[in-house]
Amino acid sequence: MAEIGILTFLHNDNFGSTLQAYALQRALREMGLDAEHLDYRPDRTEKIRNLLRSRNHPKLILEGLQKKQVKAGEEGARQKNAAISGFYGRRMQMSPPCRNEKELQAAARDCRTLICGSDQIWNPVWLNRAYFLQFSKKNQQRLAYAASLGISTLPSRGKTDRIRAWVSGFDAVSVREEEGARVLEQICGFRPDVMPDPVCLLTRVDWEELAEDPAGTGPFLLCYFIGNRPEYWSQVGEISESTGLPVKVVPVTADSYHSGWELLDGLTPEGFLGALRSSSLLLTDSFHGLALSTVLGKEAKVFRRYSDEDPESKNSRIDHFRREVAEKGLSAMRQEGLDWLKTHIRTA
Repeated sequence: MAEIGILTFLHNDNFGSTLQAYALQRALREMGLDAEHLDYRPDRTEKIRNLLRSRNHPKLILEGLQKKQVKAGEEGARQKNAAISGFYGRRMQMSPPCRNEKELQAAARDCRTLICGSDQIWNPVWLNRAYFLQFSKKNQQRLAYAASLGISTLPSRGKTDRIRAWVSGFDAVSVREEEGARVLEQICGFRPDVMPDPVCLLTRVDWEELAEDPAGTGPFLLCYFIGNRPEYWSQVGEISESTGLPVKVVPVTADSYHSGWELLDGLTPEGFLGALRSSSLLLTDSFHGLALSTVLGKEAKVFRRYSDEDPESKNSRIDHFRREVAEKGLSAMRQEGLDWLKTHIRTA
């Protein structure tokens, strides 16, 4: 059993979530630490229990069904799911699957340190006490590395109370965005550290060595949209016309599958990195799309997925990342994150 157990999002069929999970484990292992991901795959009972216990909105069920519909209707989406599972088997150390908190506790029983993070594991919209390590034992060190709340305003009173209670036992806490640090300070009464997303813990060379170029050559615009916004595509057409570049799409949503542009479908995570590296310009509304393209030295145009007036807007993630890169630079961000981990992880 590993000395360090990591808990983050693994099974939402998202390249960004997959690659940030890979990056954190690799960074820890390159420090000489034995780190393993706790393979949390909540079953239906666990999901319903959490929905009721955390008082999450039932719309999450609808969103989950929409994702399943895309997967059911698109062979490429099923290939992508299989490719991500294969990536975990090839590239990462994983625990046995854990369907509920009891199984998480069993998988983590010999870990000296538990780390939750990164990604939006603390977003109040889909609050889940497991991602606050509530299954841990008293003698286990609990750390949060770059956990993202994804919001810039206080959530409801009930969720505020839950977050305050669940964060209280941590040995050290860092969040990914300055906006999240301010929110957590209002909730918990202390100011957490702000650390970069795990994809920034690896160098451009690290990511390029992992990348596999997609089929085809020549300059192109790469589209990677998480949001289901039909108006994106008119802007894509305008940019293609003005630059004279063809368009290739890494499809996620039903709209992107039927955009009319060439699809880079069913990619592996390595192939996704290769598409980013080969592109002339990335068009995206994805935080990790922006972050990875920046680390790879590629230009990106970001589409704002949310209205800034929306209380559930996650635009702060993009805004904070751009500020940090401009003010500190990637090298300083990387060192800051590595130093935080080295400082706080309890060693034997």
